[in-house]
Amino acid sequence: MTVGRQQVTQARRIVVKVGSSSLTTASGGLDADRVDALVDVLATVRSGGEKEIVLVSSGAIAAGLAPLGLARRPKDLARQQAAASVGQGLLVARYTASFARYGVRVGQVLLTSDDTSRRAHYRNAYRTLDQLLTMGAVPIVNENDTVATDEIRFGDNDRLAALVAHLVRADLLVLLSDVDGLYDGDPARPGSSRIDEVRGPADIGHVEIGSAGKAGVGTGGMVTKVEAARIAAAAGVPVVLTSAVRAADALAGRATGTFFHRTGRRSTDRLLWLAHASTPQGALILDDGAVDAVVRGRKSLLPAGIAAVEGDFSAGDPVELRDARGAAVARGLVNFDAKEIPQLLGRSTRELAQELGPEYEKEVVHRDDLVVLHP
Repeated sequence: MTVGRQQVTQARRIVVKVGSSSLTTASGGLDADRVDALVDVLATVRSGGEKEIVLVSSGAIAAGLAPLGLARRPKDLARQQAAASVGQGLLVARYTASFARYGVRVGQVLLTSDDTSRRAHYRNAYRTLDQLLTMGAVPIVNENDTVATDEIRFGDNDRLAALVAHLVRADLLVLLSDVDGLYDGDPARPGSSRIDEVRGPADIGHVEIGSAGKAGVGTGGMVTKVEAARIAAAAGVPVVLTSAVRAADALAGRATGTFFHRTGRRSTDRLLWLAHASTPQGALILDDGAVDAVVRGRKSLLPAGIAAVEGDFSAGDPVELRDARGAAVARGLVNFDAKEIPQLLGRSTRELAQELGPEYEKEVVHRDDLVVLHP
């Protein structure tokens, strides 16, 4: 067993993500046998009491298609939300019944990116998930598709799973789909071979990565899975990418799928959410000196370094920090409303405090609420 696979067997807290195509029939309804097969594996893994499982499960929209008479996943948001509303109940009911065969309770946790990119909300998400695990339940996490808008969506549950893995301080992330790993070409083409291990981006720089699969019931594809693996690995969480039918082998540390080694260390939870789960509500254009201070000096953004403001945002919203050429260099939580900032541009905090009051003697974006995108 390789060092990487040993990390799998030693993992205590594991986040498992399963895609829609691994849970549903071709017509869009839930496949009870597939759900039961996955639950059999997960219940066995946690049966000794030494391991905890968080399940990030797609399938709500897909499960709602057949009951609503929809032949395929709708493209418009309103009907997606309707399908999710019907399907989420069916999905959790199926998991509840399946885990009950082992005397295991489940808890539903629905998230939007807006819930998890704001300072107070991500703490609430962590407390809920951690308490469910402490009480012996299996959290079933999904994006809250019934209320999420295009502006506050994760977009796919692969990325959500990577962020949840970091949030709950997981030791391992397992991404399950209908493909048994990352290949160096189209898996359907003769001559393509599975990549056993990825130690960094350079290992797969030559690989052409495909998009969503043929089933047409999900939003992801290999692109989103590799991106999720990159996010998790950079945050210190190793990843196994394989097919749902090989979940037992993957969780046992056997040589299946593709193993992504850690490439970084754990960072502040909130900053990871800010970088990967938030949607900027506007932008601040920085002069060269401010870019240098923020990116290389890791300093707070002061009003003196801002050349312009774009968008309509409120204090506490995520905003993009851009250089003079328009390239995004950082993202942060802003301390002022958009309408307040024009009067602050290019001025020192001391001057602003004297003229406008002490509440203006503060950073526009504090360094603790700021993440550099391209160091």
